[in-house]
Amino acid sequence: MSYYLESTPRTDGYRMPGEFETHAGCWVLFPERPDTWRDGAIPAQRVFVDVAKAIAQFEPVTVCANTSVYEIARAMLPRHIRVIELSYNDSWMRDNGPSFVVNSENQVRGVDWNFNAWGGLDGGLYFPWDKDNLVASKVLGIVGAGAYKSPLTNEGGAIHVDGDGTLITTKSVLTNPNRNPDLSIGKIEQILSDYLAVDKVIWLELEGDDETDGHIDGVCCFVRPSVVLLSWTDNQDSNIYEECHEAYDQLMLQKDAKGRSFEIIKLPYADLQPMTKAESDGVHQVDMTLPRLEGMPVFGGYINFYIANGGIVVPNFGVETDNEAMQVLQEAFPNRKIVGVSGGREISLGGGNIHCITQQQPVGIPML
Repeated sequence: MSYYLESTPRTDGYRMPGEFETHAGCWVLFPERPDTWRDGAIPAQRVFVDVAKAIAQFEPVTVCANTSVYEIARAMLPRHIRVIELSYNDSWMRDNGPSFVVNSENQVRGVDWNFNAWGGLDGGLYFPWDKDNLVASKVLGIVGAGAYKSPLTNEGGAIHVDGDGTLITTKSVLTNPNRNPDLSIGKIEQILSDYLAVDKVIWLELEGDDETDGHIDGVCCFVRPSVVLLSWTDNQDSNIYEECHEAYDQLMLQKDAKGRSFEIIKLPYADLQPMTKAESDGVHQVDMTLPRLEGMPVFGGYINFYIANGGIVVPNFGVETDNEAMQVLQEAFPNRKIVGVSGGREISLGGGNIHCITQQQPVGIPML
């Protein structure tokens, strides 16, 4: 007998809250695989620890670690950060973890999407991904939250919700044949409505990147309903110039589920140097894993930050735009403390950043 609930969140009165709503805590997976993270993942582990410590200033943090690195994680992290043993393939909790949903009584459940490593055997980043596809159900079991199994292949970084009926995503991910080849846009919207209780899906038509096919959390996010932060550059040579300008134009033509136009706040983008030979040489290049080669672009998006209770934890890259980006975030979130974590490039070398490696658990069930 399946342990998944046979109903849907919407019929049970549950919705996905905005990330800016109150959390019980945050989940993180500890990095280790040498074909993603250079130099045996040691530099990445140090930055993940710094991220966890920064978030733990504001809310409880649980770091999950494979058996092979459990003792390393426990030794590197302070005692107030919980470390538990849990198996997975790679450390992207945003994408392989659950999307939590809540009801009006602050009861918490979770949605378990099908995960295929961003495209399966047609453009996916690694094989196998079987352990990753079990992470969401394991987390929900640890939490003691009821679980819904969605028919959609999806990643948490592919969707942003405002908690008030609106979802923003990209066509390049959810309608991609390597995710949901047999589902129409209408069917995908119905599933999103059933499992997240959204009333309007805004589809951005962007080219997408080579790794995630264009996750929305690398483009924009909600500050609050009808207010959006958008990664931005005026540098025509930047690798995101066309994408951010196209996203701006498309969002300006849209209204949210309540009929409101969007206020768009432009968040600077850091144009980083491509991957160096030394960085590439530190990664084990193996079959069935996306190679990380000299000259590959390195994502410099501050937009990939984490909203914590009373805080914003944002990657810093050691460049001039760090301070400018943090000032924009402070103006957007005047009641939250902005905390920059150096070493943002290290996470970017693996293919994402702080938002990608975290997953918030809404208030309702205590984290610890």
